[in-house]
Amino acid sequence: MTLLTTSKEPLRGIIPPMITPLHADGSLDSESVEKLIEHLIAGGVHGIFILGTTGEFSGLSYQTRRDLITQTCSQVGDRVPVLVGVTDVSIEESIALAEFSANAGAYAVVVAPPFYNNIDQKELTHYYLQLADSISLPMFLYNMPSHTKLVIEVDTVIELSAHERIIGLKDSSAHAVYFQSLCHEFRNQPDFVLMVGPEEMMAETVLMGGFGGVCGGANLFPQLYVALYEASVKRDFDKVKSCQESVMEISRNIYQVGQYKSSYMKGLKTSMSFLGLCQAQFAMPLYPFSDSEVKELRSRFETIAADITLHFA
Repeated sequence: MTLLTTSKEPLRGIIPPMITPLHADGSLDSESVEKLIEHLIAGGVHGIFILGTTGEFSGLSYQTRRDLITQTCSQVGDRVPVLVGVTDVSIEESIALAEFSANAGAYAVVVAPPFYNNIDQKELTHYYLQLADSISLPMFLYNMPSHTKLVIEVDTVIELSAHERIIGLKDSSAHAVYFQSLCHEFRNQPDFVLMVGPEEMMAETVLMGGFGGVCGGANLFPQLYVALYEASVKRDFDKVKSCQESVMEISRNIYQVGQYKSSYMKGLKTSMSFLGLCQAQFAMPLYPFSDSEVKELRSRFETIAADITLHFA
């Protein structure tokens, strides 16, 4: 496979954090991976991000991760960039997975802070610089403080951006002031990519200078999120309002079934099973919804899906 490298144009648009289809025994559901990739590309997405939080990377074996990287890069080819999450508590494992991704044909890697050790910004900077020096692919920083218990502070991002391989940041903090501070600081560096994770705020961040969104709901309805992004770029505020209403209905109804901290993940993947895109199977320690929860979710999903289908008919 031809190795994709960074082009003169920075990455923009909708980059779904692809779920990882699994069988009940935890092994990779390769048939569903194939269906899902084609579903995403047909929906017009601008890239695919595997092995992120939505991809349940932390619950997957290294072999499953490598299998997913191999299949995804091979199937996608040069159609869209493939980004690979290589976050780990061991820098050696991150380096090894990054180089495996490079050999498979990935576009870039995405790395959150190591999530166990109690470190400060100076140590975090040292970690990222050593990692960037040790790999061949471009790298995105991944700010995910709800999971790592550590914010990549704005001054740290500025310092790290001087490294030639560190080309951007995905922010999943849902902290609008933090993201706008980054947009302000990088206003004169138009090649440093700033993307937001929470889809509920993607449109407003694009309007204020962001590059797009890593939107989980795009696994379900890629056309909706692509339309919202394109409307935001064009300043088509009527279309933005219409699409944003659908995004908020998904957030309110699909991601909030049951009393779980993992309701987003369970709601998303189970809804995808209704479309035949995957099985409602999860990496441990997550487990499937109960029958009553599935019934409640299906009712909510069918209402939303009907509205979105009508919107794009």
